[in-house]
Amino acid sequence: MSADPNPAPATVAAAVDAFLAAVAAGTGMPAQLWAVDATLDATVPDWRFSLRGRRTIAEEYGRWFSAPGTFEELNRLPVPDGEVVTYLLTWTEEGVPHAAHHCHTFRFDGAGRISSEVVFCGGRWPASLLAQMADES
Repeated sequence: MSADPNPAPATVAAAVDAFLAAVAAGTGMPAQLWAVDATLDATVPDWRFSLRGRRTIAEEYGRWFSAPGTFEELNRLPVPDGEVVTYLLTWTEEGVPHAAHHCHTFRFDGAGRISSEVVFCGGRWPASLLAQMADES
């Protein structure tokens, strides 16, 4: 009998908890959350790119999440080999309030590390753009 390639749901939840804690802390992303050869497929405003490797992915996220933030909205949906996470993150950067809306689809290897990830990012919205959005809604 072969080993189950999917990690236990509790292992997935713990890894996603660690990812979200690092996002909120804004002090860097622990590379050990990803498998050595993990992939990231990211769609950001007006662009799409791919990265490979745990260090490269962690470094990219270190740039994205470089200030402490708060989840104004947070939804988590377990799926058979991972989790889908959506959130609205708010933070202050150089005295200016910002927000971002993301959707992450995490897939895990049998050891409980992220093996692939797809992320959709709506952009980084400064206070002026947030006010414009509020006026138009």
